[in-house]
Amino acid sequence: MPESSTIPPLLYNNLTSPIKRRFYTPYEVSEHNCVDDCWVSFLNKVYNLTPLIKQNKTSPLIEPIVANAGRDISHWFDPSTEDIKTWIDPLTNERCYYTPMKRFLHIPPPSYEAKGSQKEPQANVPWWKDKKYLIGSLSKKTRFIRIINTLTHDDHQIEVCSEETLSEILDRYLKFNGHAASYTWKRLGQVLDMSKTLAENGIEDEDKEFEELGIRDDYYIPAIHLMYNDDLTIG
Repeated sequence: MPESSTIPPLLYNNLTSPIKRRFYTPYEVSEHNCVDDCWVSFLNKVYNLTPLIKQNKTSPLIEPIVANAGRDISHWFDPSTEDIKTWIDPLTNERCYYTPMKRFLHIPPPSYEAKGSQKEPQANVPWWKDKKYLIGSLSKKTRFIRIINTLTHDDHQIEVCSEETLSEILDRYLKFNGHAASYTWKRLGQVLDMSKTLAENGIEDEDKEFEELGIRDDYYIPAIHLMYNDDLTIG
């Protein structure tokens, strides 16, 4: 079936889901951007810090974290150690954590502030090393695809993670069609392997080539066609 020349509008409301995923898009992370719903990403991982913020809601040390809710904070970290960056404090000539954004939770105060001040409780494991807040990985490259239902003629454009299998993309698409698993997924007439990624199915990411040629990345968006199997699953 030839692809329609009319590209449907991009809909982001399919991207937020309470379902835990292996990979998240930067947009998904950005939707969790307040004190009551705080996600951050760093070093290609995604963390849900909402419980941490809730437990320390009266502490001013949550302010730098909340101010960056929904954002990538990899620049806070040294990739070689996966720890917060350090520097030599010019006042003490001691190596300490580098926090130009203000000191935050689980960062000890400098020695000249700690003396005579009330001791702050410190976690056994700082939040950036605590796996209980880790919910998945940040996609290194997202892609846009069209999913066309040949039975209903519905045509949706969605953003997905290039690392995801077609089964995981199907899970995202359930927002639009709860019976999506009852369809055969095809590309240019060929049945797709749902256990493989888009690239592994021969649907290459051509963004780099488009960029080199000066072509807009939304000029061409690959389409997947859903063929009805007459075997409805429970939505």
